[in-house]
Amino acid sequence: MDLQTRAARIRLAAFDVDGTLTDGRLIFDAQGNELKAFHVHDGQGLRLLEDAGIRVALITARRSAIVQARGRDLRLSHVHDGVADKLAVLRQICQAEGVTLDETAYMGDDYPDLGCLQSVGLAACPSDALPDLRAAAHFTAGFAGGHGAARALCDLILAAQGKDADVRRRFGAG
Repeated sequence: MDLQTRAARIRLAAFDVDGTLTDGRLIFDAQGNELKAFHVHDGQGLRLLEDAGIRVALITARRSAIVQARGRDLRLSHVHDGVADKLAVLRQICQAEGVTLDETAYMGDDYPDLGCLQSVGLAACPSDALPDLRAAAHFTAGFAGGHGAARALCDLILAAQGKDADVRRRFGAG
């Protein structure tokens, strides 16, 4: 199945956080509080998917109040942190949303994401993902994690579903 056909079928898009929505660095202040930087383009892409009726999920192994806050800020359908088995959580989300894994996209960058990538209809990764993950992906973004990789996947899905023109019109572009 070609990439456009895969993207046209997507009803749920799930994303790892560290190394996918961030550049993968873990930054702590002097008090031990964790800091993360998210790219605004990625956030806009996630919101555009939700607005187009495609549910978005964040699934991360680390417990993170920052990830919860980012999910609330973007009004995302599902935010799961502290996850040991990402594929099990992804299956639960699919069941809750009434979608199949074949109708799901997943973007991740490291070994804990491999099971999800091998199970979904559209497997994606940032350009700086581990080689094994790039080999398992149907789509490798032209951007590194935290630098627009997630947005590239969002734009691919929206275009494959013919929803990109609606997005441009919404923001005043022909």
